Parts: sequence; structure tokens; C-alpha cells
Amino acid sequence: MPLLLEADPSEDVVNGYLADSWCFVAKEGADVVAACVVQPLATSHAELMNIAVWPDRQQEGIGSRLLRTVLEVVKAKGIQKLELGTGTFGHQLTFYQRLGFRVDAVIKDHFLDHYLEPIFESGIQHKDMLRLSIVL
Repeated sequence: MPLLLEADPSEDVVNGYLADSWCFVAKEGADVVAACVVQPLATSHAELMNIAVWPDRQQEGIGSRLLRTVLEVVKAKGIQKLELGTGTFGHQLTFYQRLGFRVDAVIKDHFLDHYLEPIFESGIQHKDMLRLSIVL
């Protein structure tokens, strides 16, 4: 849970999607250094709910390698489209775009309506959510 909370600060939200999801991890020896959670929505459609790398291990390519592996695995499971929600700015957005995700929609006030505590990045409050997807 502490690793997943690095990407999604609400334990209630994380607990809400864990039970019905596929979980993937990147390990070094016995240590988990990254995790990814994908929730199937239909036979050919899924949502990336969470991907997190410990802060002291970020910028090493671990998250990119993990997500590329996840894309291959879910495609092999018959998933044709993977979608996700993220903030409208920040390193997460460019991370997903580098891996081929494209913006589909903007959900106004998502982070204001669904989180009890405000979420800030680089001194700016996240308010709206971008919906991105990739066709596999």
C-alpha cells in the first residue's frame, strides 16, 4: 500500500480498485521497486489505475520498462484498449505520452470532487483530470 500511495494519495480510492484488478511488480532481488495495477472493464478494455516507483528509484527507466511489460501482458489477455486518468500537468502526463498514450477527454474538477485533501504538484493544485488511452 505505501508504494501505491505514492501515485494515488487516497487509501480508500486504492482499496476500491485493488480487489478486481491485475497487479504487476518490478523487483530487484526480493525488493519491490515499482508496482502497476490494471482493472479489466470488459473483455477487450481495461483501465490503468496506478503505477508507482519508489521516489529514490525514479528516473531510472523502471516505470517505463514495467509499463511496456504490462502493455504486452494485457494485450496477450485480449485487451485492445487501455485507458487511464491523470492530472493535466506534470511528469506523469509526459511519461504516458512518451509510451504512446493520447488524450481523449478532460474531466473538470475531478480531483476537487473525489479527494478529501487537495493534491499539489510543483506548487500547483491538481483540479481537472485528463483521460488518456492507447490502442494495443
